[in-house]
Amino acid sequence: MARIVMKFGGTSVGDIDRIKNVAKRVKREVEAGNEVAVVVSAMSGVTNQLVDWCKQMAPLHDQKEYDTVVATGEQVTTGLLAIGLQELGLKARSWTGWQVPIRTDSTHGKARIDSIDTPEMLADMAEGVVAVVAGFQGIAPGNRIATLGRGGSDTSAVALAAALKADRCDIYTDVDGVYTTDPRIVTKAKKLDKITYEEMLELASVGAKVLQTRSVEMAMKHHVRVQVLSSFVDAPGTLVCDEDEIVEKELVSGIAYSRDEAKITLVRVSDRPGVAAAIFGPLAEAAVNVDMIVQNVSEDGKSTDLTFTVGRADLDRARKVIEDHKATLAYEGLICDANVVKVSVVGVGMRSHAGIAQKMFQTLASEGINIQVISTSEIKISVLIEEKYTELALRALHTAYGLDAA
Repeated sequence: MARIVMKFGGTSVGDIDRIKNVAKRVKREVEAGNEVAVVVSAMSGVTNQLVDWCKQMAPLHDQKEYDTVVATGEQVTTGLLAIGLQELGLKARSWTGWQVPIRTDSTHGKARIDSIDTPEMLADMAEGVVAVVAGFQGIAPGNRIATLGRGGSDTSAVALAAALKADRCDIYTDVDGVYTTDPRIVTKAKKLDKITYEEMLELASVGAKVLQTRSVEMAMKHHVRVQVLSSFVDAPGTLVCDEDEIVEKELVSGIAYSRDEAKITLVRVSDRPGVAAAIFGPLAEAAVNVDMIVQNVSEDGKSTDLTFTVGRADLDRARKVIEDHKATLAYEGLICDANVVKVSVVGVGMRSHAGIAQKMFQTLASEGINIQVISTSEIKISVLIEEKYTELALRALHTAYGLDAA
């Protein structure tokens, strides 16, 4: 007998028929003798509607009341799934975040989980009761409902699996696993049987939409084995696990891309100590996250061009912050470009093999694709290119690293 947490996203519980299908999947696990907890999202489209209502009431609304509104979507799904399980002859009960309780910090709208109390739930599960838990939500200090940010149900599921000491956390979604790249663009993309936490974390952070970044961080920290599966097809998925579980490691496991990028260049900034802090400090205070950074010293040695990237949604805010500090920064020009995309090559094999970066640069050059910015980590190389070359770059790199399906 195993203890399993199953998580179903919005498309998986998008209507009554799909919730009934989820109930049948859960029943199979129970009949196999497993203890089961299920984490569910709101039905597809519901959270967007709730968010829109909040914006209509007040564009700058109270985040605590916002959380009260948007958390209701998951509550509906938990009740419906519990009813569906009972109709199949199973014992089941629903749990909202405050009932568990899932305790969070006070950052409403994007709260982080502090702890989960599981004794009551474990006692129920030991009696054969399926726990149906509302994802995306918890309880903040002051007994206020808190939400974890969009995609937070993945984090709820992994955190619950860690708290329950589950054998595995199964994430059911509208894809049947983790692919070497986006199969909608590269038809020869392959589904991976296994991938390391580190690789999945890098892929998620640079654009892969399969798992939320925070959920992978939590899985790696607590060694929760996560399996990505399809809600609609009975097929093996992809296991996210420790590197030790993967016998034969590929040099490159995947290629990801992110269109959510914008490039900012400050032309002829004074080249003096503290100038970087003067630029990035105000951006941090305005909650603008900066990613790739490159600096070029001018010929006179007294000024520099500084280029960096921010999220495309933050471009206008970042521009305003920089313009407001122009007197301090003393730059000559400000150039903003949202017509860019970040392409990243990820693989644990990079640690021990040379030439991975050279192959990326050579491949892009052979296709006439100019690299604007480069950043690296131990197992990742990212480049910024013109958005119009996205599909060409992905296909060329996928082939160059031998990832094409036979």
